[in-house]
Amino acid sequence: MTLFRQIYALLFGLFLLTITSVAYVQFHETQNFLVQQMDSDLNNASNSLGLMLVPVLESGDAVGAETLVNVIFEGGYYQQIKLTWLVDGKQQVWNNAIRVENVPQWFIDLEIFSTITKQSTITSGWLQLAEIEITAHPGFGYHELWRIITNTIMVFAVLFLIAILLARVGLTLILKPLHNLSEHAQRIAKRQFGPDMPTPKTEELKELVRAFNSMSSQLKQVFNSLDEEVSALRKKNLVDQVSNLPNRQYMVSRLNGWLTEPSGGALFLAKFDWLEEVHSKYGYQVRDETIHLLAQKMEQHLQEIAPSVIARIAAYEFAFLVEDVEHDQLNKYLQTLIRTLNKEISKAGCKPNEGFALGVAERFGQMKVADIMAQADNALQKALLENKVFHWFETSQQQLFSREEWRDNLTLAISEKQFQFRWQPIQFCDNQQISQRELYCQLQLGDKLLHAGQFMPYIELLSLGSLLDKCLIEKVAESKLLERNYESVAINLTHNSIGDTDFHLWLKQVLRSTPHVERMCFEIPEASVYSDLDACEKLCSIIRDSGAHFGIDHFGRQFGSMAYLQSLRPSYVKLDQSFAYIDDNQHNSELCRALVNVAKGLDIQVIVTGIQEEDQLERFRTLRLDAYQGFIAPPVNIKS
Repeated sequence: MTLFRQIYALLFGLFLLTITSVAYVQFHETQNFLVQQMDSDLNNASNSLGLMLVPVLESGDAVGAETLVNVIFEGGYYQQIKLTWLVDGKQQVWNNAIRVENVPQWFIDLEIFSTITKQSTITSGWLQLAEIEITAHPGFGYHELWRIITNTIMVFAVLFLIAILLARVGLTLILKPLHNLSEHAQRIAKRQFGPDMPTPKTEELKELVRAFNSMSSQLKQVFNSLDEEVSALRKKNLVDQVSNLPNRQYMVSRLNGWLTEPSGGALFLAKFDWLEEVHSKYGYQVRDETIHLLAQKMEQHLQEIAPSVIARIAAYEFAFLVEDVEHDQLNKYLQTLIRTLNKEISKAGCKPNEGFALGVAERFGQMKVADIMAQADNALQKALLENKVFHWFETSQQQLFSREEWRDNLTLAISEKQFQFRWQPIQFCDNQQISQRELYCQLQLGDKLLHAGQFMPYIELLSLGSLLDKCLIEKVAESKLLERNYESVAINLTHNSIGDTDFHLWLKQVLRSTPHVERMCFEIPEASVYSDLDACEKLCSIIRDSGAHFGIDHFGRQFGSMAYLQSLRPSYVKLDQSFAYIDDNQHNSELCRALVNVAKGLDIQVIVTGIQEEDQLERFRTLRLDAYQGFIAPPVNIKS
């Protein structure tokens, strides 16, 4: 029972006790008053009647005596009058069966009033003429007592209602600070640190509110400190101080993660010898300023073409990792890069198309970091040797389909739901039980079985992400995967779906009618959070309100504040796969620990991904991780 109800019940009980006590006293006082009034009325009637009967008694007029008695008898509440003539012993008796109107019979049957009788002797001088006995009728008492009780009950009922309403309003106002304090405490428990509560006027609550405000402020400061620590570690270990671009260490970790995921794209390696010319002409300060401006221009123009990672890996060497794009878009990216470089070279007083070289290695099939780095470096060296602007590493592997063929094949596959599912278990670290299963989709086109990394770049390029996600969610429902599986099932959402309001409305309707919706999880890439936080908040609110869950994928990959965790409040985060390749001796392990502390501090489950061997998992034991995922437990086909 809430405190409000307890106080309300106490006041209600005290009010009833007071009313009952007052009613009890009022009842007995009224009863005694009515008894006294009936007794007094009986005495007056007896005296009056005795005086009136003296003349007729002296004359022996029985008829006159009856007339006088009837006058008195019919005008009052008398049950019986008995007149005994002392001369001859004759008795005259008058009985009155008076019915008490407007008084319930059950009330009369309580016998609250006893019978009152008054006897007196009528005399004339010393001569005794007759004896008269008058018995009062209690109807007057019942009538008056019932009237007073009903009026009292009505007054008390009105007072009771007024008191209840006033008590409710008063208690609501008095206990409002406690209600606010309770809500504030719940927000703190959920790691939501809002503005401080206003100090209430109630003296007893002032110190309590101040203590909560202080605690909330300190917890918020702890989270902010952890967030700042993450930013500082990133800037110290993963960012080039001159260009403010990621450094070689970050690029290698991203390559590791990229190559372990089903994805496409290419790696560009670039050498800018014209920067050395700037250095020799104007000194290192101008060179560094030129590098800084060049980095800004490349990020500005290249990110418009395709999402990419631009890193400075040596003094005059840069790397460009372009993920999830097809061949034609890579060509456009390359041409945009060359134009941007030529503009900056001209501004620096150097000749365009000279003083730099680019090597491009496109990802095909299963590759390791050393493989793609070697291919990109070979392409770069060939461009330098042949004095060309760029060289694209030649491969015998050809594109499967043209863009229009991809459009036709993917549109048909989505409309007919031709995708096949596999899933990979995510296991708890402490007991090896399965926490959830992540779904992967494949597509059979002719005699080719395509994994997601082969067709997802075209899904994004052709803006088919929302249609694909709807298709996969419907297929999960049709396959009854949630009914067949006790663990949660995780579905990756595309960037296109996250920003699509129509998809939001569709998903809201679907989740309302989905059985076992609590077993459904949706994963949102961290890059989508940074690119459109408002859309993510709306989507996450829909998922949470429906009873489903969601998590953040590739957690820690992007550069930026972790403050979004407080607004989104995900159920879990998945550490980016690049952290699975961190050695204990490397500085990146400090960043990984800081990221885990930020998430655990907000009571968010942390899952490490990319685990291939037990040795890798052992390095994460001290970080208090909740679960792990990787080819240590590879994806398996879903049994039909």
